[in-house]
Amino acid sequence: MKVTFDCALCLFRRGYMEILEATEDPEIQLKAVQRFLCLLCEKFESTAVPAIIGTLRERLIKEVTGNPDPYAERKRICNREALKILPYAERIISSKIDAESRFRTACLVAIVGNIIEFGIPGHEFTFEEIEDLIQRAENDLVIDELSEAFKIAQKARLVLLLTDNAGEIAFDTLLVRELKNTVRNGKVIVAVKGKPTINDATLEDALSVGMDKVADDIVTTGTDIIGLIPSECSSEFLKVYEASDFVIAKGMAHAETLTEFKLQKPHLLLLRTKCPTVAKYFGVPRHRNVAKLI
Repeated sequence: MKVTFDCALCLFRRGYMEILEATEDPEIQLKAVQRFLCLLCEKFESTAVPAIIGTLRERLIKEVTGNPDPYAERKRICNREALKILPYAERIISSKIDAESRFRTACLVAIVGNIIEFGIPGHEFTFEEIEDLIQRAENDLVIDELSEAFKIAQKARLVLLLTDNAGEIAFDTLLVRELKNTVRNGKVIVAVKGKPTINDATLEDALSVGMDKVADDIVTTGTDIIGLIPSECSSEFLKVYEASDFVIAKGMAHAETLTEFKLQKPHLLLLRTKCPTVAKYFGVPRHRNVAKLI
């Protein structure tokens, strides 16, 4: 997925907001934004992938400000607030009478969790609205390939879940639980980022929401790349990725990067169309739910 005109504002705004999070020193803020603008001038072209420029932005901001995780405190807050909502989401899933319905509802809950993201122009969220969004999730689903995904999961021996954001990962624990009930005699492994990048989930986030209690294993990508670029990942992660039969990828950045490759196995994208570029790519309205097999 390539950048569009709309990406320019988003990339800049997210960088600007993160610089404010990273440091209160006005001289460092100025230096960071100057170098960031130079980066955009150099890298923002029609062949660029938004998540790749975003990764370069993250690395630059950390280098200039000396702050390795500008969103650390906000991520902890997101995990804590999401865990408060988890019992409600769990009851909604458990109320479904058959395995496919529970899998479907768990996917929808996981998609709703994808709203937990900062700095995207035109996208705001509150934790108070999440219960209502779970109730509306079916109506907001504009691409629905969950029935086919359920059939694929039933036949899989190894499912790999690529997580997205902190906070959101709490809702992913419910999806992992349903996957464990769906994958026959197989495993469900969860992947998080190897290093902090924006508000993406790391191992610390996974452990704080209890992912280790439901997944067969948790691995890291070994990198801070936003989305997934195999050449950037560790050999340990690639062994798991290549061995998996089915990959479930959360969030827009995975959609941005995975659509750039010829994939050798089914991938299910679960995301909320929080930005116009992603919405246009899939041909759907903004602020809607997508469950797309690629």
